[in-house]
Amino acid sequence: MDIRYSRSPSLSQRTDVSRWLRLARKASSHWALNDGLIWLHLFKTVAAALLALGIAMLLDLQQPRTAMTTVFVLMQPVSGMVLAKSFYRVIGTAVGTVFAILLAGVCVQDPELYLFGLTCWIGVCTAAAVRNRHFRWYGFVLAGYTAALIGVPALMQPNALFLAALTRAAEVSIGILCSSAVSALVFPIQATTTLFRTLKQRTIEFTDFAAGVLSTALPVDLFEKRFAALVDEIVGFEATRTFASYEDPDMRARAARLARLNSDFMNACARLHALHQLLKRLRGSGAAETIAAISPFLDELSVLLVDVGRKVQKGEPEMPELMERIKAFQTGLARRARETQREIERVAPRSMLDYVTAMELVHRFVGEFLSYCDIYLSLANSRKHVLDKSRARYEPQTSPYVVGLAFVRTVVAVGAASWFWIASGWPGGSFLVTGAAITCALSSTSPVPPKFTLQIAAGAALSLLFGCVFLSYVYPKIDGFPLLCAALLLPLGLGAFLMARRSTAAYGVGFAVFFCLLAGPDNVIDYAPDVLMNNGLSILVSMLLCAVAFAVIFPPQMPWLVEKIKRHLRGQIAMACTAPLPGLDGRFQSSTHDLMSQLRTLLITQSHRHRDALQWMLATLEVGHATIDLRGELQLATGVSGRTPKPRWLASIDMAVRALPVLFDQPNAKHLRSALATVNVAISTAQTHLEELEPHTAERYRMLRIIGCLHFVRTALLDRDAPFPRD
Repeated sequence: MDIRYSRSPSLSQRTDVSRWLRLARKASSHWALNDGLIWLHLFKTVAAALLALGIAMLLDLQQPRTAMTTVFVLMQPVSGMVLAKSFYRVIGTAVGTVFAILLAGVCVQDPELYLFGLTCWIGVCTAAAVRNRHFRWYGFVLAGYTAALIGVPALMQPNALFLAALTRAAEVSIGILCSSAVSALVFPIQATTTLFRTLKQRTIEFTDFAAGVLSTALPVDLFEKRFAALVDEIVGFEATRTFASYEDPDMRARAARLARLNSDFMNACARLHALHQLLKRLRGSGAAETIAAISPFLDELSVLLVDVGRKVQKGEPEMPELMERIKAFQTGLARRARETQREIERVAPRSMLDYVTAMELVHRFVGEFLSYCDIYLSLANSRKHVLDKSRARYEPQTSPYVVGLAFVRTVVAVGAASWFWIASGWPGGSFLVTGAAITCALSSTSPVPPKFTLQIAAGAALSLLFGCVFLSYVYPKIDGFPLLCAALLLPLGLGAFLMARRSTAAYGVGFAVFFCLLAGPDNVIDYAPDVLMNNGLSILVSMLLCAVAFAVIFPPQMPWLVEKIKRHLRGQIAMACTAPLPGLDGRFQSSTHDLMSQLRTLLITQSHRHRDALQWMLATLEVGHATIDLRGELQLATGVSGRTPKPRWLASIDMAVRALPVLFDQPNAKHLRSALATVNVAISTAQTHLEELEPHTAERYRMLRIIGCLHFVRTALLDRDAPFPRD
């Protein structure tokens, strides 16, 4: 009898296979989310460029390469970004075209006057682009250099201006349509998906950070580093929200809710920062009684925050139940805090102010965090929400000095190029002026414009070499559009690959854009390498001219300009002290974060100047929020008391509020002493008034909150880690 035994894999073999499969899935998932997205973007960019080139050639337009150039300028990894960019490109191109036609109609027979008007227009558009954000920036940029692309050739052929304007509009429109269609239809990556993924990750990281702040004493440098990262996330979330509204009608309907979500997140970050600062001072001053009194509340809240982070990471099926636990904690917080307060008044009256201030900050932080979580959970439901009609807005702020200097640099660079063209009569001078206009526009928001410009110039020089090879050896041997597409795969793919990586993006922009602009194929190709070299040399000279202008004429990183932006940042205290209260909290938050984000792009991370700017932002947020809370409590106190408050204590608080903008505008030891003196007087007079109020009344508790706000401002001014100059 022949007995055969079947051999089955052992348990260890099956375990090894499953482990290798898990590793393979993990590696493929990592590649798909990183390098895979880059190759997908490369494929879509090249496909859209060739599609635009083919349609423009089919319609027999004069310069099909313009449509291909438009695709490289427009394409972004996320479809919503492409749609937003396309929208503003249409508007900018239309405005620039109209201006070029009107200016030519007025002074085309006077080249000097025409170039002067064109230079001023480009400068105004570049300055307006710096003043705005996201793809509104791109609309102003296009309005500037479109006028140069259309208007400069009009100096040599005035009669062809109107036809050139219409032709360029058609070529640009084809590029817009092709890039938008390919981005939205071919394996689309939507900004909505990115938005919700970022939102989930931000919530998890914030709850972990907040739990760490409440439960342990984080080092100052670690706290500042993580808080600065939150600033960048706030600004980045606003950009992603704007992109998502262009691709999804449902996101447009929920735009107000998302804006309110970002506003509440800023408020929660500010409350957490204030609480961290107070806890740091209490631990440093040895206030053992106060720390012991508030620790049970902090530990309980820390556990709840850790649970929130875990639930968000796993999904939100149990989140409503957890929110009820946090609301119950908030509801019982006031009663429990008052019970502990009576005990502190009996055994340690000197710790009263610290305890009241800390518990008020805890209460405000819990309220802001609950508001944030309620909106976060409501986003899972696309139905209408009451907050869809809210008016919370992110209001960006740009220093007027930055805007003015951008105008000056642009006018000097474009004006010098125009003067050299007129003085020398260089045949390639039109490309000199056009290249200067494009370079000034594209580098207007770069933190290091000279470096960015030189990188674009290096990419343009490489494109010039490729252009000479293609014009002399490749194009003459091509017959038919399919073979042309195959030949263009190498330069277009290389340009898209460089643009997709942050470290080489500027090189990719210079290579891809100027290869298409200088050596892109037309329906009738002019095989003239000397013209190509002349035009390419003009482009390179214009970029070097701009790099010199950016490095010499008011460079963005010069200490004088950084100090002006920091003064503008400190000037937010004046807004907190004097502006109308309705909506003030959101305006103060967004403008302060935006100014700090600009400083972070200008200054080298971990440098002394960067640390100083970050400390001023933290001090501004700290004192500004306390002042806004103080003004809000004063408004309620004067309205609820039913009688006119005693002039002495109210006048002393007004004097303290007026001293704060002076200190932040001109920080020195004298103004610091003056601000501290007025705050101390305000606290003393408010405590005198407090003794006249009946115990355990709403008016007394409100007066305690007013004193707590003043005490917090006082501790912020006394903080040795704060950047205030001292004797």
